[in-house]
Amino acid sequence: MATLAPAPAKAPEPRPIMNLFERWLTLWVALCILAGIALGQIAPGAFAAIAAAEVARVNLVVAVLIWLMIVPMLLKIDFAALGAVRRHWRGVGVTLFVNWAVKPFSMALLGTLFLGWLFLPLLPAGQAPSYIAGLILLAAAPCTAMVFVWSNLCEGDPSFTLTQVALNDALMIVLFAPLVALLLGVASVAVPWATLLLSVGLYILVPVALAQLLRRAILSTGGQAALDRLLAALGPVSLVALLATLILLFGFQGAQIVRQPLVIALIAVPILLQVYLNAGIAYLLSRRLGVAWCVAAPAALIGASNFFELAVAAAISLFGLHSGAALATVVGVLVEVPVMLTVVGIVKRTRGWYEAGAQPRSR
Repeated sequence: MATLAPAPAKAPEPRPIMNLFERWLTLWVALCILAGIALGQIAPGAFAAIAAAEVARVNLVVAVLIWLMIVPMLLKIDFAALGAVRRHWRGVGVTLFVNWAVKPFSMALLGTLFLGWLFLPLLPAGQAPSYIAGLILLAAAPCTAMVFVWSNLCEGDPSFTLTQVALNDALMIVLFAPLVALLLGVASVAVPWATLLLSVGLYILVPVALAQLLRRAILSTGGQAALDRLLAALGPVSLVALLATLILLFGFQGAQIVRQPLVIALIAVPILLQVYLNAGIAYLLSRRLGVAWCVAAPAALIGASNFFELAVAAAISLFGLHSGAALATVVGVLVEVPVMLTVVGIVKRTRGWYEAGAQPRSR
């Protein structure tokens, strides 16, 4: 009896890698710091005019740039993926716990410990509460866009990553404002509720709705190929908008930074510690629960990274372009890429150790 020849194995799809902007994001941020400081000294009048373009404490120039940052990233999110939560319920549970019950509170604690106590004599007088507020905003929103890059680099399960990011985006709509208000209140920072809710509407609710409507329209007319082409075209726009925002921020902060260059390094300390702390908690807890490594690796990365674009926008709206809070969120941008790349390296090098100790269970 003749036997059927086995079907040829399907070649694996190539995994996306970081593009030029993403790979060298830290370098571009550093250059924007220098450019912003220099331009702030050379053309203070221009920066003053930009700062004056406000409506209801929302700077119009920065708002446009923030939307150019956020909307292309939100176009990647498919909320239909939420139906797959049950397939990865342990991994999803770990990241939800770390993102919403650990990370914001650990950042508030570390920020208070270092900036409110240990480093306080080295910081500009009266600025510590503002820096701490910026760190809280940074940690209160889980990352949405760069997580796909980190997950691809560590060969994570793409369906889990998509599911978790979609769920976090949905939760941000209802949890971001009360969580920020709670932690700012504990840190004795005044909470302008009207501005906070306006920020949630402008930078979470409306962009999410707009991105989903645009995504559905494109998929219905041109399919996935048309969406991929649009995302490829908008990717550089998003990052250029981020860099332009940073130039503005550092243009306003330039005089203070020139006087206190140590401030950026001091603010970076609690950010670095909380990244490794939360990645470690997510990774070890996943191992304890028997989560497959291909889910545990992106779980650690999602647990550790931040939606810094939203943090920058909220800090500007709540505290102003010149605030220490805005500066603190920008420091988060500066350290995000190199630190997360080290986390990718750690989870990949420890795969054998992880799988040797993880009890095989449902993902």
